[in-house]
Parts: sequence; structure tokens; C-alpha cells
Amino acid sequence: MKRREFLTAGVAGAGAVAAATFATPAIAQDKRQWNMVTAWPKNLPGPGVAAQMLADRITTLSGGRIEVKLHAAGELVPGNGVFDAVSEGTVELYHAVPAYWGSKSKGILLFGSQPFGLRADEQFGWLAHGGGQELYDEIYGQFGLKPFLCGNSGPQWQGWFRNEIHSVDDLKGLKFRTTGLASEMCSKLGMAVQAMGGRDMFQALQTGALDAGEFIGPWSDSALGFQQVAKNYYWPGVGEPSSAEECVVNAKAFNDLPADLQAVVRYACDSLYNPVLTEYNTKHALALKELVADHGVQVRMLPEDIIVAMGKAAEEVVGELREDGDPLVRKITESFVEYRDSIGAYMTYADNGQMNARAKVHGY
Repeated sequence: MKRREFLTAGVAGAGAVAAATFATPAIAQDKRQWNMVTAWPKNLPGPGVAAQMLADRITTLSGGRIEVKLHAAGELVPGNGVFDAVSEGTVELYHAVPAYWGSKSKGILLFGSQPFGLRADEQFGWLAHGGGQELYDEIYGQFGLKPFLCGNSGPQWQGWFRNEIHSVDDLKGLKFRTTGLASEMCSKLGMAVQAMGGRDMFQALQTGALDAGEFIGPWSDSALGFQQVAKNYYWPGVGEPSSAEECVVNAKAFNDLPADLQAVVRYACDSLYNPVLTEYNTKHALALKELVADHGVQVRMLPEDIIVAMGKAAEEVVGELREDGDPLVRKITESFVEYRDSIGAYMTYADNGQMNARAKVHGY
């Protein structure tokens, strides 16, 4: 996928947003036409591709009874406007990430990613088996929405830095792009955090308006061309050990569906979670090799003192959520922490043990 193939997507449509008209969903012979808006450029490797997969899967599994047409960011509404568009019933559903909606409620942020939080499989486990889905439904229900997780990008990277960093002091005043609770963690370390889309991040790094920034991981990041404007690629992305993608449906539109079509939407989302995650991980691995071999990218580990400082800042962030004035935010936070501690204690012996053994002993 060439960068220019999708960076031009939505440009023509952006000027027409104000004039756009939205058709009332057509229901004829038990068939519905739904519009999906996304936070992504058309065909962006990773989330843009996953959004199209979801639209196609709902259409196919419903036997065409729900025909989903995808609109990339800027075609009908801006990427940062998809939450409101679906909440207001302007369109039926969106594809984005919970990390974008902290202005609605900080409790929402925990369903997408958390600093030093849940891995992709653990995130799904919390929702499916740890009571998370009920809380997810409750907080989104306040906005007339029905949410589902439908994918995950896996472990994200700390990001692209124009210059090397050596200590916590190097972070002070650093102009850095990130989102969600990671932005609060970084702010506590004196970083000048900015929120923006991937294309804007490229331009800001190019002009020096940003010193550094994180987006997703090697596959998606390389498609956006960050390697052209910054060569230091830092890991681990402790701000987002995983980042869940969500499909969110207007609650009235969802409740108006017969039971079998509600099940179709639910299953389409659930069934894509692992395929999306494993595609990300597979293509991240391939893209990283290319970034190093062909583009001179320097893969660097965060200094230990920075990781420790970020951990302390993350503890403060979660502590503030546990004391939030909204009882639902506090309830979500306690549920997340309880699940993280429980699954983390087990994974010390299970997955962590296996990965550490594999890294140390190469039998083949």
C-alpha cells in the first residue's frame, strides 16, 4: 500500500461535509442500508482496512439484510466527529477507538487502552468474562450508543522521535502526539502533549511542530511515512500495551433490529477481534524489518528511568480515576484494576513465562 493511495482519500469530500445530506435508512423487504463513518483515511493499513472488513462482514453475515456502506474520515463527517454523528442518529455506526472520547467521559478511555494496562487478549477477556461489557454498555448508553470491540492493534510503540532521548529530563517540554490516558501520563512528566490524526502528525514532525509522536505500530506507521521525518523508533509503548478498536451503533437503530440481526452485528464484531489483532502483529513484524533494512530506522529501547517515571505517572492517573466525581467512572476503574491484577498475576507464570523462556533459549 503506497502512502499516496490513501492520504488523498477524503480531501475532496472534506469540502463537502457541510453540504452533505444523509439519507434515512431504507427498510424494504426487511433490508436496511446503514452508513458507517470512521476515524481513518480510506484503506489506511490497519484500522482503515479493519473498518472495511467489518462493514463487509456485517453485510455478508446478514445476507444483505443490513447493507453497510463505509465512509472514511472527512467524507461525511470529520474523523473526530463520528461519535456525535452516531449518537445523534445522523448515521448508524462508526469505527474508531475509545481513546478518542475522553472529553465525553474519562471512563470511556479504559475500554480502549491503559498505561501499563491490559494486553489485547486480556482486554477482550475483561469485557467478555470480567464484567467489562456491562460497564461498556452502561457508559455508552448515556449517549444513546451500543458499543462492541471489533479488533486490536496489539502492543503499540512509544513512537517516533526526531532526536534521541536519554533521561526523564529530555521529556520536559517535548512536543509529543498521543491520545487517551497515555496523554495524561505524559503530561505529568512535563511533555507538551498534542492530539491529532496520523496525517497531521506526519506534517507536524516534518515541520518541527512536533518533536515526537506515537500512532500505532510499524505496519500503519510506515504507510503514513513517519520514517521519512524521524529515524528514532522507541519501544516499549507503555502508554498503550494494546489498543482496542470499536464498532459503535446508534442504540435506537440497534434496538430496532430483529434479534437475529442484532446477533449478526454482535458476532461480526466478536469474530473480527482476533483476525484483526493477528494481522496487525504479523504485518507489524514484516514492516519493522523493512523499516530497519531499507529506511535506516533506529530501533531504540526507552531508558529504564523513563519507564519507571512513566509507571509512577500512570499510577497517579489511575488514582485520579478511582477518585473521580462520577460513580460510574470509579466503578469502571475498580473493575479494570481488579481484572488487571488478577490476570497479571497468572500471566507471570503463563504467557510471560513462555515468552521469557523462548527469548533465552533458542532450540531451533
